[in-house]
Amino acid sequence: MAIEIIKVPDLGGAETVDVIELSLAQGDNIAAEDSLVVLESDKATMDVPSPHAGQLIKYLVAEGDTVKVGDSIAELEISSSESPAEVQLEQPVMIEEVEPKIEAPVSELKSEPAPGPVTTEPVAAITNVESSGDSGAEGEVYAGPSVRLMARELGVTLDSVVGSGPRGRIIKDDIDAYVKGKLNSAASNELAKGSAIPSTPSIDFSQFGPIDTVKLTKIQKLTASNMHRNWLNVPHVTHFDDADITNLESFRKSLKVEGEVRGVRITPVAFIIKAIAVALDANPVINRSLASDGEHYIQKSYCNIGMAVDTPRGLVVPVIRNANEKGIWEIAADVANFAAKARDGKLKPIDMQGGCFSLSSLGTIGGNGFTPIVNAPEVGILGVSKSQMKPVWNGDAFEPRLMLPLALSYDHRLVNGGDAGRFMTDIVKFLSDIRHLAL
Repeated sequence: MAIEIIKVPDLGGAETVDVIELSLAQGDNIAAEDSLVVLESDKATMDVPSPHAGQLIKYLVAEGDTVKVGDSIAELEISSSESPAEVQLEQPVMIEEVEPKIEAPVSELKSEPAPGPVTTEPVAAITNVESSGDSGAEGEVYAGPSVRLMARELGVTLDSVVGSGPRGRIIKDDIDAYVKGKLNSAASNELAKGSAIPSTPSIDFSQFGPIDTVKLTKIQKLTASNMHRNWLNVPHVTHFDDADITNLESFRKSLKVEGEVRGVRITPVAFIIKAIAVALDANPVINRSLASDGEHYIQKSYCNIGMAVDTPRGLVVPVIRNANEKGIWEIAADVANFAAKARDGKLKPIDMQGGCFSLSSLGTIGGNGFTPIVNAPEVGILGVSKSQMKPVWNGDAFEPRLMLPLALSYDHRLVNGGDAGRFMTDIVKFLSDIRHLAL
C-alpha cells in the first residue's frame, strides 16, 4: 500500500484559511471524495475531499490551525485498489452560499479595514504589539500566522486576548471580539462628550420568557458589519418607479417550450439583469466607485452585475460577469448555474467578486417596496418587489397592466438625483418594451 501526504488544494483566491473541523478519527477508513477536513475563510466554508479511498494514518493539522495552499494536512494510506499516482485534489467544495430568492446583499467580502463612526484614537489605545512567533514567552499564547498579523495590524497584545479555539488557541473571532469590546468601551467614553453614536442598550431578554442564544455564522457577522459600515458611510437616497412588464411576461411565458429544449428556465431576473447592464452602459456615472482618497473616482469599463442571494448561513452576492455582452438566454443560464451551485454548496470566492452594481429581488416573496442598502464600494443597487396587476390610464380608459415596483438606492456622493432618474427611466423603458434592448 502507498502512503500519500494530502495537501491543501487551491483555495479559490483565499490566501489562508482556518481548520474548523477534522472529519475523521485516526485509523478511520475513507472513501474517495469523502471529507477529510473543513476549512473556513472570511467568505466561505470549504470541504476538502480525499482524492483516494484508504485509511487515515494521522492528521498533520489540528482544529484552529491556519493553513495555506500546499500545506500538508493529512497522511493517508491508499487502499490496494487505488493507484498511487500523485495526488491531484479537486477544488474545495464551498458550503456557504445559495439562491435566487434574492435579497439585500453583502458587499464584497474583503479584508480591507472598514471605516466607521468611531475615531482611530480608541484603536490606537490598544497598544503594545506582541512579538512574532508560535507562542508567547510566558503566557504560552497559541495563534496562527494570520491571527498574529491581524493582531499586529490592530495593535492588539495577544497576551490580553482569551482564546476560544482548541487548547485555548486564539482565532480571528477572538481578536474581533477583543477589539469590539475596546471600541465599545471607547465609544461609551466618547458618548459623554457627545461625539459618538450611542450604542443599543443591553437587555436581559430572559426576564420576559424562554430564549436561545445562537452564534452568528461568519457570513452573518460579515453581513452585519458591512451593512452597518455602508449605512453609516454612504449617504443613501432611494428613487422609486414602476415598470409595466405586461408584454415582457407574456413574451417570457411564450419561451417556455424553447427553454425546455435549451435546458434553461428563463426567469424575470434574467431580463432585469440585462436591462440593468444596458442601462449602465448608457449611464456610466452609475458604474463608478469612490477612490479611497476621497478625491478621485474609479470609472469602470466592464459591466458585472451582483445578484444578492439568501442562504441558510447568510447573504452572498454571486456576480454575473460581462452582462452587457450576453444575451437573455446566456444570462438565464448563469442565473440557473449560480442557483445550482448555491444549492449544492459549490460557490467559490471568485464567484462573488468584481461586481459593479447589485440587484436585490424579493419578487418571489412579496411586498410592494423596500429600500435596499448600497453594496459599497458600488454606488447603486436596484430593489425589486412583487409585481401586481393595477389599473393604468392609457389616455382613453383604465386597463389592467402588470406593474413591477422598483427601488434604486444610490450613493449621493457620486450620483446626483438627475443621474439616478435617467438610469431608472432607462431600466423602466427596457422592461416595459424589451425591443429597446436590441437597439
